[in-house]
Amino acid sequence: MFTGLVAGASSFVTNPLPMKRSDGFNGHFGPVRKMNTLSLAMAEVKAVKAPGRLAIDDDALAKNSKHPTGLDKFRTELATNAKKLVLPGKGLLACDESTGTVGKRLESIGLENTEENRMKWRDLLFTTPGLGDYISGAILFEETLFQNGHDGKPFVEVLNNNGIIPGIKVDKGLLPLYGGAIGENYCSGLDGLYDRAVSYYKQGARFCKWRTALEINEAKGMPSNVAVTEAAWGLARYARICQEAGLVPIVEPEILMDGEHTIEKTIEVQTQVVAEVYRACIANGVYLPGSLLKPSMTVPGVECKEKASPQEVAKATIDVLEASVPSKVPGVTFLSGGLAEEDASIFLNTMNTEERVGPWSLTFSFSRAMQSSCLKIWDGMEENKEKAQAQLKARAQANSEANLGKYKAGSQPSLSESLYQKNYVY
Repeated sequence: MFTGLVAGASSFVTNPLPMKRSDGFNGHFGPVRKMNTLSLAMAEVKAVKAPGRLAIDDDALAKNSKHPTGLDKFRTELATNAKKLVLPGKGLLACDESTGTVGKRLESIGLENTEENRMKWRDLLFTTPGLGDYISGAILFEETLFQNGHDGKPFVEVLNNNGIIPGIKVDKGLLPLYGGAIGENYCSGLDGLYDRAVSYYKQGARFCKWRTALEINEAKGMPSNVAVTEAAWGLARYARICQEAGLVPIVEPEILMDGEHTIEKTIEVQTQVVAEVYRACIANGVYLPGSLLKPSMTVPGVECKEKASPQEVAKATIDVLEASVPSKVPGVTFLSGGLAEEDASIFLNTMNTEERVGPWSLTFSFSRAMQSSCLKIWDGMEENKEKAQAQLKARAQANSEANLGKYKAGSQPSLSESLYQKNYVY
């Protein structure tokens, strides 16, 4: 089980991390050496003179470092857009499910997983009248960012006309993490990310999201040191790279609901993970006022016999945030993570009625907890479109009111039970 670090940001670079292994070895990761200017210069000279060395992008680093970075260029815009995304009463609609995942949802109502049907579903979402009163941004899958709606207008234009900022999922999904605990994964997608981010910005995206997921399983030693370190560093590298291209990065270190762990164990692990993420962000020079956090709410495992009340979840979540999130981060946009639509709204509302020190906006970035009832009502039928859109708007209003601490439980309709799915894949 990951034990975390307690020192400042610099310890992320210089302190070795203890590693527990099943073979009894209690070694350490080697510390990453800091190179002084002379050593770095010598390394560059040796690299250039090495016989047969291929010309790669790294050869241009010394020359490029003399010029302002994209982050310098976009700093003001990043901070402005981050604040817009978490304005009072506003939150995010996450509709960035992969082609396979959204296909499963369409198949659940009898529709074939085709580009046309995926377009129809997302067109229904984006053309909902008045949705921009409650939704500040929509996270899109790559297909959707470059797609046109039913009337031929680009979805980016449709969203902008509704006052909704387009965003984009940029990670490439989870892959097996060799060296971690058996069954652990890491998030892929750093290769070529800058070029993709530039193209997304050109297409109209102004923010982005990268999700990594960690599981709590004490019997299996999850999360391992390797998994936490990889998750934190990957999120930090993604955030800095995308800021260079003008995109506000949403950092999403999800703690999965899978398991029977208590809420106390979630508090322990999540605090360490989020703190590690921000140590890595600081080490990478991420501009925190131009970024957002998307964590899971601090809940017990779905199989835990000790259930938590909304007040307990709110207090636990706030405790985690206040122990790990820098005050310069303007907002926290929670994922629903399998919670029922109404539960997600109630939990968020309760957080916003609790006293706290943390200055951030606490708002929503829900997918299943925004779309589930809407999808059921639509059922793939054109004649149900208006009713489905009214349902989506109702849940958006519920979550908007929850951000303000004004939501009254049951005041907005929902057909949703628990939306938890074991080993859920986006």
